[in-house]
Amino acid sequence: MSPRIDLPSGWVTFVFTDIEGSTRLAQLLGPGYRPVLREHRRLLRHTLAGTDGAELLTEGDSFFLAFPDAATAVHACLTAQRALSGHDWPTPEAAPRVRMGLHTGYAEPRDGEYASPEVHRAARVAAAAHGGQVLCSAATARHADPLPDGVSLLDLGLHRLRGFDDRERLFQLVAPGLERSFPRPRTADAVAHNLPTQVTSFVGREAERAELRRLVETYRLVTVLGAGGAGKTRLAVELASGVVEAYPDGVWFVDVAAVTDPGLVAFEIAAVLGLRPEPGRPMVDTLVEYAAARRMLVVLDTCDAQPAASAEVISRLLAGGRGVRVLATSRESFGVPGEVVWRIPPLSVDPGPDGGASDAVALLLDRTTAARGGRAPDPAEQADLRRVVRRLDGLPLAIELAAARLRVLSAGQLAERLDDMLGTLDAGREEPEPGPVEAGWTGNQQDTVDLVAAATGAAPATEASRAVQRSANERHLTMQATVTWSYRTLGARSARLLRWLAVFAGPVDLSTVQWLLDDDPLDPLSVLVDKSMVLAEPHASGSTYRMLDPIRAYAARRLIEAGEEQHARDRHVAWSRHALDRAHLGPDGRPVTLSLYALDPLAGELRAALRWCATGGSARSGLRLAGGLDQWWRERGLAREGRLWLFRLYGRIAETGEPIPEAELAAAYHMHSLHAGADGEFAEELRYSQRAEAAARQAGDLGLLARVLAGRAAPLVDMGQFVEAERVCREVIDWAYAQDVVSDALLAVYNLAELLWRRGALDEAAEVLGAARPVEAARPVERGRRSVDMLLGLVALARGDLVAAHEHLLVALRSRMSHGYLGRACDTVNAIAVRCALGGEPVSAARLFGAAQATRASLRATPGIYGPYWLARQAELRRTLGDAAFDAAYASGAALRLEEAAALALDLEHPDLTTPDSPRFTAPAPRRSTAS
Repeated sequence: MSPRIDLPSGWVTFVFTDIEGSTRLAQLLGPGYRPVLREHRRLLRHTLAGTDGAELLTEGDSFFLAFPDAATAVHACLTAQRALSGHDWPTPEAAPRVRMGLHTGYAEPRDGEYASPEVHRAARVAAAAHGGQVLCSAATARHADPLPDGVSLLDLGLHRLRGFDDRERLFQLVAPGLERSFPRPRTADAVAHNLPTQVTSFVGREAERAELRRLVETYRLVTVLGAGGAGKTRLAVELASGVVEAYPDGVWFVDVAAVTDPGLVAFEIAAVLGLRPEPGRPMVDTLVEYAAARRMLVVLDTCDAQPAASAEVISRLLAGGRGVRVLATSRESFGVPGEVVWRIPPLSVDPGPDGGASDAVALLLDRTTAARGGRAPDPAEQADLRRVVRRLDGLPLAIELAAARLRVLSAGQLAERLDDMLGTLDAGREEPEPGPVEAGWTGNQQDTVDLVAAATGAAPATEASRAVQRSANERHLTMQATVTWSYRTLGARSARLLRWLAVFAGPVDLSTVQWLLDDDPLDPLSVLVDKSMVLAEPHASGSTYRMLDPIRAYAARRLIEAGEEQHARDRHVAWSRHALDRAHLGPDGRPVTLSLYALDPLAGELRAALRWCATGGSARSGLRLAGGLDQWWRERGLAREGRLWLFRLYGRIAETGEPIPEAELAAAYHMHSLHAGADGEFAEELRYSQRAEAAARQAGDLGLLARVLAGRAAPLVDMGQFVEAERVCREVIDWAYAQDVVSDALLAVYNLAELLWRRGALDEAAEVLGAARPVEAARPVERGRRSVDMLLGLVALARGDLVAAHEHLLVALRSRMSHGYLGRACDTVNAIAVRCALGGEPVSAARLFGAAQATRASLRATPGIYGPYWLARQAELRRTLGDAAFDAAYASGAALRLEEAAALALDLEHPDLTTPDSPRFTAPAPRRSTAS
């Protein structure tokens, strides 16, 4: 086309075109570049020949044209792009990718040229385009309307063109036969970042933000590790948004979750940075060259979708220039030199130092308020909200999903439903069925697929890319989808270990995992830790391993689907029985004094094992487990829970018909009777005591029968039948001596001593207790309670012997606190309070009474045979001190923890020290045994 003499004037549409990456294309093709350039010019001129556009300048690979009509200019560019893409080039790599820019403005030509800023604006619009793309200004879009059928202009938003202070709204020409997906326009935006805009507030994590910011400022590669839904992306974006000003070349967010092929990771990053493939050159080389001289932060999100490819690109970027820093989020680390791994903790579920709501509760409150239309949860729901976040282990995604459920449930209802965690959290969100394409793709963005397709000459996989984009977007819609995202990357051994670990309720050590699998678990366990599906928590004695509850719920569901639940949970029950047995033995395998503190860490596991025994396992195994927790339940104020577990196990026996030996039933009924008495259910206590006796007599085990008969007096005492109870105790003790099983009747001895003390038969009580001391010392399950010393201390108080009382009671208190008998320790603190009252220390006495009563109330313990005695002593103390002073001291004690009250009691001055003429100060004497 020859230049026109008459150039258009008035409203003129200017068009600039050039070949993207022409220098690289010339280097690639060598002598073959000139024919390609000539063919490119021919096609453009042939296309424009039928229009009235004026060719003003042709230089190298560039064209500058002017059109009197915007619609004609748009049509000419459309036709030219179709001609270029449909041409048969020598090779796909030789196809020139031409970018085009249009702008319409008022201009008058002079001397065959235009001296107008509108020309420069058109040139900047073209410079913002990518190869194969047609961009036009808002003025062109306005003047070109209406467009032909099937042709449209896509609004790309406002952009600041280089050299212009205002912002220009750019539009992309969209039509059949034209490529649609491109990186962001190459414009000089004032804020150099593409961080996603958050629609909800960021809650908490002040300490984590500060720590992570320090790491990013210090190290060039920081990887935020955590389980799915832990809040990695949200924290990374929040941090990055606060450091934009520190990176003059931008902060760029790249979602690797949507990348379907390892080779596309570099393309995804390049697309965000506005880079296009250069023919014949690896994309990563183009990327490294671009980043080498720039100072920028790249936020790579969800790198676990393509860990190896992400690691390779990161290594190349960091090696290519010192100004690049990378903040990555992943469920597993890269293991590359220079990487700093920071594991994101769950949101704190503990109140802050100022007593305010924990981060987890604050998030739940915020999201629940939004879910309920701006209405904040009722203050009465606070306790249940704390229960919810603790069950969810502070996992942010789980909390967000829980808040959605609070649209239709109260906090209490939600807390009760979390036994079915996945079903409750994912309610109302149907899991999408994967189509044939989705089943084989792990994710990719449409623009990257099309970008690579255009670079390689392949047809875009539009259906596949749309499918995997849905997969990437839906991975956080439900807890199941989130965990599945990681689960599908596991090998067979790691997946099996994850499923089997679901049977544990809490942290486990390495030997426990090995016991469960009967195999070395180090390799699969390492994989699970690396992928953040299991948390490793180092301790001085060795690391422990645990799953967050939402992940455990998912693994438990997979365990059932795999048909492995019966075997895995039976192994867990066997482990629980083994752990209970070990709690009674020392390192040498010999029995040791039972410490209930050894059972505290096992409580969660034993409850999980009991649940299985009562629903799908062996009730007989469950009764054995319950027996191991016999004293623990009562001493922790959980007698009612113990009764409920026994009722469930009885139901399981009736359901399955499992045969249970009479001896084991007798032991269970006896335990049930003691639980009922501690829980104030005296009729139930008597009923199960009678059942225990009947079963024990059928079993024919004299020791067992002695233990059961020794408990016969307890229901009578609880119902106030003290004379009958004393008669029964004497009968049982006499029978036990005759059968040589008196050590098994120790409970009857204690009950008899209490009854004798109650009616003032102090000498006989002391005699009975003296005979019982060696029996108690020989029984590891009894001696930690030091019941003999406790009762001897009460006898001494009744006699007015404060020295003996002090020494006996301190021995009992020290042993009970050392071995975890907290309920019994309260009785001892009460007794020491009586000692203080009788010894002229009324304020200390009132404080100890208050502390003991507060702990007993928290344990929901019945007062027992000592109750009237404590009340009478407190009434005397109130008369001595007066109401105001007694109440103040009592309230002060009630604020103490049991450990603090015990320490106060153990630090009391010995009564001897208050007597100046005490023999202790007048003559040397052998040290008195505290066990006398």
